[in-house]
Amino acid sequence: MSINSKQNQAIGIFDSGIGGLTVMQELMKRLPHEPLIYFGDTARLPYGEKSPEAIIRYSIENAIFLMEQNIKLLVIACNTASAFALEKLQKIFSIPILGVIEPGAENAVQSTRNQHIAVLGTKGTIKSGVYQREIEKKMPKARVVSIACPLFVPLVEERFFHHPAARLIVKEYLAPLHEQKVDTVLLGCTHYPLLKQLIMEELPSSLVIVDSASTCAEKVADILKLHHLANATDQKPYHRYFVSDDPKKFQSLGTDFLGSPIDHVEHLSSGFFSGKHP
Repeated sequence: MSINSKQNQAIGIFDSGIGGLTVMQELMKRLPHEPLIYFGDTARLPYGEKSPEAIIRYSIENAIFLMEQNIKLLVIACNTASAFALEKLQKIFSIPILGVIEPGAENAVQSTRNQHIAVLGTKGTIKSGVYQREIEKKMPKARVVSIACPLFVPLVEERFFHHPAARLIVKEYLAPLHEQKVDTVLLGCTHYPLLKQLIMEELPSSLVIVDSASTCAEKVADILKLHHLANATDQKPYHRYFVSDDPKKFQSLGTDFLGSPIDHVEHLSSGFFSGKHP
């Protein structure tokens, strides 16, 4: 395959559900001429409650599906999958593959003033310790407070952004931070930025809240340039969306979030992933 034909290929993105659209939105802004293919594994979310073995299997199956769409680069827009499956996927597949852990940690390190950082994530991500390791690798003297917030993903997926229960849950999870001297809070799940307003209201205004999306988009741009894969055309790209369950719900919520209509979401059959991994 020629370099030019590779340049015209899409960037693949997968997440357990709607949260990865936070990354996709930043990619649309940073790389407006790149076609994107998004897969939300909505039938098997939340990943944060699954075993590492299951997460790795799901991630391989998701990647195989996107590879079959002839993508040139893969973004794992899920913190839990990035924590457990990134290295495995990079060994299996030959195209560039980027997770969201390293960009998120970089954003937090660049933002902190007192080197005291809080990380909010799923049970799986927090249990893995991957953010603490990545932050301390970049900033050895950093102090990291990690808090698992397993109910945040269901709140987002069920559109409970303004429900009174959402505020109570956010307040409960963030209570330990009032006793800490953190100055930066990293949203270590791509679903969590959709709750950013509630999170901001429960924390001192002086705290900086960061996520991985914008930094991840910059990393993708750098990789495309390095490998001579950037799309050379200035045509408006066509983006494609796939889910493993409930396409109408994804289409509605995704349209609200992106602020532009998602015309079509393709539903993969329940047996699609059967035997789809090495």
